[in-house]
Amino acid sequence: MSKDLFSKQASLYAKYRPGYPEELIEYILSFVYRRETAWDCATGNGQAAILLSHYFKKIFATDISEKQISHAIRDPSIEYSLSRAEKTSFSDNSFDLITVAQAYHWFQFESFYQEATRVGRNGAIAAVWGYGLLNVNDTALNKWIRYFYTSIVGKYWDPERQYVDEEYKTIPFYFKELPSGNFKTELQWNLEDFIGYLNTWSSVQHFIKSNNYNPVDKLADEIKSFWIKDETKLFSFPLFMRIGKIEKAG
Repeated sequence: MSKDLFSKQASLYAKYRPGYPEELIEYILSFVYRRETAWDCATGNGQAAILLSHYFKKIFATDISEKQISHAIRDPSIEYSLSRAEKTSFSDNSFDLITVAQAYHWFQFESFYQEATRVGRNGAIAAVWGYGLLNVNDTALNKWIRYFYTSIVGKYWDPERQYVDEEYKTIPFYFKELPSGNFKTELQWNLEDFIGYLNTWSSVQHFIKSNNYNPVDKLADEIKSFWIKDETKLFSFPLFMRIGKIEKAG
């Protein structure tokens, strides 16, 4: 079953998690032959779903977290509901596109493939993507980010995080594979934004549960000297993806 690791920090997730560039969606859509309905699976706060709303008549967005959906971006074309990735109530042959943003590594891969094949139309596209460890245009701060990631909260990441570190290259993906593109998300963040984002990490929440204090608070004190008052820094998230076609027998 897919893991729910983000309900507790759902409001932070909605406020501080990075979105995705239009170029990514446009690349995926270059393989989509019909644009009637899409399923955004594990939608979280709807960051991918709202991008799809610019192109599809109807988007069905699901998640296992009621709290995540309660903070989701609203649009008349998006219908949110609670559902596992591996078993839904959707009818057979319902979707032209199925997307999973920053969540595929939590799935039961073969079960999701079977469900996506059932609810997707023949020839529909399935695209899964994520983003790796952020970079910033500040050498000293970059060093601290990597220290925090590996040495402070490193052992508190779930095993599935390895798929993210490996940019989904080793993750099971059963669809007929298509070429993937290279993209990135860039954001101008101040110190508050950066600290807010770190607090969305599942490893941070695991650390807090085990140690009864938040390691981000200590980090924040240590890196304040890297920021001039009201300064923003350019952060970049490398994006990686797997994209494939649903092919049905018969």
